[in-house]
Amino acid sequence: MSYYYRPRFGFGSMLTPMVKSLLIINVIVFLLEYITGGTEMIYVLGLVPRFVLRRLFIWQFFTYMFLHGGFWHLFLNMFILWMFGSEIERYWGSREFIKYYFITGVGAGFLSWLTAMNSPIPTIGASGAIYGILVAYGMMFPNRPVYFYFLLPVKAKHFVIFLAVMELFASRGHASSGIAHFAHLGGMLFGYLYLKRERFSYLLGDILRGSKSKGEGQKRLREQEEREMERKVDEILQKISQEGRESLTKEEEDLLEWASKRYRQH
Repeated sequence: MSYYYRPRFGFGSMLTPMVKSLLIINVIVFLLEYITGGTEMIYVLGLVPRFVLRRLFIWQFFTYMFLHGGFWHLFLNMFILWMFGSEIERYWGSREFIKYYFITGVGAGFLSWLTAMNSPIPTIGASGAIYGILVAYGMMFPNRPVYFYFLLPVKAKHFVIFLAVMELFASRGHASSGIAHFAHLGGMLFGYLYLKRERFSYLLGDILRGSKSKGEGQKRLREQEEREMERKVDEILQKISQEGRESLTKEEEDLLEWASKRYRQH
C-alpha cells in the first residue's frame, strides 16, 4: 500500500483509532485521580524509582504514562497527541503506531529511573511518549511547517532539534524543577533509535562479525535505503497521477529530480 501527503487546510487532524483510545483512557484515569484524590494511585501506578528496585513495581514503567499532575498537564499532552499522532498513525497504521508509543513511553521511564534509582519522587505523564511522537513527526516530515506558539512557522526538524537542546540544558536542574526532563529526553532518544534501528543493527552486525564480513552491513543498508527511495518515488508518482504535478511540494520536486538523475547514471 502506498501513502502520500495530500495538502489540506484546517485545524489539526481527524481522530484515528489508537489516538482516540489513548485520549479516552487518559481522560478516564485523570477523572479517577480526581475522584480518589490521586495520592495512592500515583504511588502505586506512577513511576517511583525507589519502589521499582525495592518492591519490584515493574509495571510502573508502563502505567505511569496514564497519570497526570493536573488539567493542563493532561490537556497539553493530549493536544499534541491529537495534532501530531493522528497523522503518524494514518501513515504507519494503528499497530505500528501504538507499538512506537509504548516503546518511547517505557524507554522514557527507563531513562528517568536510570538517572535517579533511589528517588522517592514519582514521575507521571505521557510526555515521554509525546516527545517520541514529535521526533517521529520531525523525521517523517522534516520540512513541514510547525507553528511555534501558533504564530511563528518553523520547520518540523528544527522544532524538534530546538526541543531536544532545551531539554538537554533543562535536565541539569531537573531535580529541583519538578519536570521530568530526562523522561522527555528518553522519549526522544528511544524514538530516534527505534526509527533508525535498521541502520544501527547493520553497523553493529559488522562489528560483531569482524573483518571478514566487513562492509556487508553497509551494503545491506545501501540496499535498504534504495528500496526506501523507490517507495518514496512511487508515492510521488501516484500523487502526480491523482493530483497533478503542481500539487508537489518543493521537497518532493527535489527528490524526484534527484532520483531521476540517479536512475540515468545507472
